[in-house]
Amino acid sequence: MRKVALITGGSRGIGLACARELAANGYDLAVNGLREKELVKDVLDELQEAGASVLYCRTDISNPAGRETMVMEIKEKFGRLNLLVNNAGVGPKQRLDALETTEESYDHVMDINLKAPYFLTQSVANYMIGQKQEDKGFTGAIINIGSVSATVVSVNRGEYCISKAGFAMHSMIWAVRLAEYDIPVYEVRPGVIKTDMTSAVTDKYDRLIEKGLNIQPRWGLPEDVGKAVLSLAQGSFPFSSGGVFMVDGGMTVSRL
Repeated sequence: MRKVALITGGSRGIGLACARELAANGYDLAVNGLREKELVKDVLDELQEAGASVLYCRTDISNPAGRETMVMEIKEKFGRLNLLVNNAGVGPKQRLDALETTEESYDHVMDINLKAPYFLTQSVANYMIGQKQEDKGFTGAIINIGSVSATVVSVNRGEYCISKAGFAMHSMIWAVRLAEYDIPVYEVRPGVIKTDMTSAVTDKYDRLIEKGLNIQPRWGLPEDVGKAVLSLAQGSFPFSSGGVFMVDGGMTVSRL
């Protein structure tokens, strides 16, 4: 029986790269996104052609009712859930200096990047615990897609950095809480990845990478993150719950 993974923000960018890797390696998928199903049909068809049974869950994860409905849909279609990939996230709608950031922007980023995955994880964790109690052979895991912004300051998007710092603690909290159930929790922490979120600042990062921002002199790609997620999902690091796995091209390596 194929395992089932829920990937938030799974219809594009890093989330889609994770979905592709999982679909090709034995997972059925619940793909969460905001766009109408017709607009992601090609993506869903591609994942199905890779061998996965795919459920598209169109919902805003910052909406509690939407999260509840999504988990119920997964239970009804698959009757199981083995993996949660907390990937969905947003940057500020407008990059403003910390002296000018608005409360509206702060709340928007926090609701989606921090509050939503915390309570989605709570719901999924309880479901996984129930499955574990019913079936001792059940295996589950949670993988959180963080960011180097958890420790690297950008003063023109401070709310994003704070959300990712909090998200790093989120990972550790759930790793500790779920350890007694043998449900590992990992954080994958990407650096500068070529996605929709970074498209508006391509020139800036082209220059920084050329000047040595990363020790590996290139952009990160969504597939780089997808491969790391697959490795964790396959159980390649069974004694590393709570671990942070860097996918940043060496960006955060301290250098003189």
